[in-house]
Amino acid sequence: MTSGHNGSGIDGNAYIDVIDLAHRTPGWLNDAIAAWSLYGLLLFAVLMVAAWWGARRSGSPSAVTALAVPLITLAGFGVDLLLKLVFHEDRPCQSLHVAVLEACPAPGDWSFPSNHAAIASAAAVALLFVSRRLGAVAVVAALLMAASRVWVGVHYPHDVLAGLAVGAIVAAVCGRAVKRRQGALTERLGQGPLRPLLSSP
Repeated sequence: MTSGHNGSGIDGNAYIDVIDLAHRTPGWLNDAIAAWSLYGLLLFAVLMVAAWWGARRSGSPSAVTALAVPLITLAGFGVDLLLKLVFHEDRPCQSLHVAVLEACPAPGDWSFPSNHAAIASAAAVALLFVSRRLGAVAVVAALLMAASRVWVGVHYPHDVLAGLAVGAIVAAVCGRAVKRRQGALTERLGQGPLRPLLSSP
């Protein structure tokens, strides 16, 4: 059995408080939170498509940035995965042996930082470079995703806070880089096979 670090000394008490609250919460609400925790990342894919579609229809150079959003999100996920391999923190449901809403991941599926929080945060910050309105929706959704991962018991609070930070930092750096070269990228991609993705006919 693979064993890693025990992160309960950081905010294990706060985690237990959240789990206790979840056990006192109506089942229908817990079911909704668990469903969001499991499937909520699909919303970010929908927001990405909506952002690209809006930029494309308006002929905005932001269509290039919109096309980069999934890649930026993937970069945030990749950095988060690398950090998991460095820190090797066990899941709180393994270390504290509490009953949780979602099945506890197997040993070796490290907890810090949270992949879900990093993906959601990276997508949200990247979307802000395309559309403030859709980006704001994504920011709220990212915070809800992070909170849900603690609520269902698979992460400590510090896991999701770190995941949010990782995703946001990676997306901010990559998003600014794409935005600075938006004009050049639009011109280059506009001459290639991706041209139909940049503007409406």
